[in-house]
Amino acid sequence: MSEHPIFKMRFSDIYPHYLNKAKKKGRSKEAVDRIILWLTGYEKSSFTEQIDKQVDVKTFFNEAPCLNPARKKITGVICGVRVEDIKDPLMQEIRYLDKLIDELTRGKTMEKIFRR
Repeated sequence: MSEHPIFKMRFSDIYPHYLNKAKKKGRSKEAVDRIILWLTGYEKSSFTEQIDKQVDVKTFFNEAPCLNPARKKITGVICGVRVEDIKDPLMQEIRYLDKLIDELTRGKTMEKIFRR
């Protein structure tokens, strides 16, 4: 079975789409970054390095310092699929991030987004 094409896309090419989606709903770049850092465990500087190095999505998630254990509490539908039912671990991580950005754009508080 071949890898999904999104795995080979540069994270730096996808990141602006997250920003644009959030900005259209009045949310900030800082909020998007905070979500990404919370999910992946990157520090701001190491996150910026990943963007600058133009790593692919697979590398971005595989090199994440500490995927947040609370991400397993993320449930719901994204792109017509329940995130908790996704079998491919990398695709599930990508969809977790998609779901969190969707929640941000719908106005959820950070406390709820972070499953506190």
